[in-house]
Amino acid sequence: MKYFLKSIILLCLLSFYGCYNGDGIKEIKVGLHNNNELKIQIDVSTNSDVDIYVKYWPNKIADSTKEITSVSRHKSHHRLILCNIMPKTSYAYQVVAVKNGIEKPSKTYTFESHELPEWLKDQFKAKSADDKLIPKELKNGLILVNKRYSPGMAYLVDYKGRLRWYHMVDNVGFKVINFTKDKTLLSILGGNDEPTSYGSQILELSLEGDTLLHLKKGQGDFKQTIHHEILKNQKGELVTLFVDQKITDLSHIGGSKQDTINGDGILVMDKKGKQVWKWSVFDSLDPLSDKSLLKTKKDWMHANSLNYDKDGNYIISFYNNGQIWKIDAKTGIIIWKFGKGGSIKIPVNTSFSQAHAVHINAEGNLMFFDNGIEKHQSGAYAFKINEQTQSASLDMHIQLPQQIYNDRMGSAYMINKDNILCCSSKRHIVVLTNRKGVLLWTLEASVPAYRGIFVTSDQLSPYLKP
Repeated sequence: MKYFLKSIILLCLLSFYGCYNGDGIKEIKVGLHNNNELKIQIDVSTNSDVDIYVKYWPNKIADSTKEITSVSRHKSHHRLILCNIMPKTSYAYQVVAVKNGIEKPSKTYTFESHELPEWLKDQFKAKSADDKLIPKELKNGLILVNKRYSPGMAYLVDYKGRLRWYHMVDNVGFKVINFTKDKTLLSILGGNDEPTSYGSQILELSLEGDTLLHLKKGQGDFKQTIHHEILKNQKGELVTLFVDQKITDLSHIGGSKQDTINGDGILVMDKKGKQVWKWSVFDSLDPLSDKSLLKTKKDWMHANSLNYDKDGNYIISFYNNGQIWKIDAKTGIIIWKFGKGGSIKIPVNTSFSQAHAVHINAEGNLMFFDNGIEKHQSGAYAFKINEQTQSASLDMHIQLPQQIYNDRMGSAYMINKDNILCCSSKRHIVVLTNRKGVLLWTLEASVPAYRGIFVTSDQLSPYLKP
């Protein structure tokens, strides 16, 4: 309540009204957007329907590049969001009206952004042995991390550890979050009483902080608990993992006649929650083949990541059996299994134990974070998979220091051909390494982020510029 009142007061101090004539602008109001300290909202009223955009730049930096908002088209009342804001900084801006191809900028005005509130300060701490070793890609991009318990937070952080963007949700946490090709943030939300990466809501946000989609369990065909992954396909449909259940007679192995086995499946829905396609692990594997079923039945396979192969079919990783599967996205038929006992053998001396954040990297290879349960050392692997010969060859193996061993969650993504960004979730740290596993940079976080996702400057443009 105190923060809410403080924000209202700050909003009033930041806001002002102005009247202008020659440029066709009647009124300008400036304030916080959605009560967010790093987003400034400018509301503009004009004499007629015109296009409006805003140019803005740090006022005291002589060579600062001018930022430009998106264009509000053919209206007389406009809302423009300035996203690339640093705290406690003086900014200059101009409102530009465009009509019949003619641009009419307003006078130059200024505002000063607020200091971050205490609860947002010092969330991240970046370190590097030598700034010259940090690649330009990392300097020009941002890192997406999330807080999984209520109130949920999504953060975009630069390589200096500075908070550049955030969004907060009340009463739930950001259990899982992804950055989409549409330059949006797609997430699974869940309460503190729901398991680590499990939730019952889907939220999509724009970089301007607006809600584009919000689905809750119970709407349409969205009846299941979802977990670990939320993606879009080429049609813009929602793709996620869900908890499937099978009632089975387990009395012959010491269970009950009406025992419940929790498995996993892939669910595809449209944006209204209508089911488009579904696949269940029970369609492809008999749980009775698991000799430890009485111990694993509450979370039999534990699917923990989902992504696409180069041909659009699914690749899915399972924690409990240490395998990665490729599944036909139309028929649900398993194309191959990679890992212990899989159809594609693991190359000699490259065994992994449990995998997270499985994906196809920029070089076309199967890449994932290896929790390294058996040897108590985590790292990352990339393999070249040959489907025709049902074989695999090692392309890359990075071993992280044992001090940041991470037995659950985690991620590893290439940011260029030489450098990999790894998230050791339970150690609250994101690190940058080279292909030899040498640490070049670290980001200590106040929260145990599920993954550390690198977002490039191209993906952020034109909303954010690190």
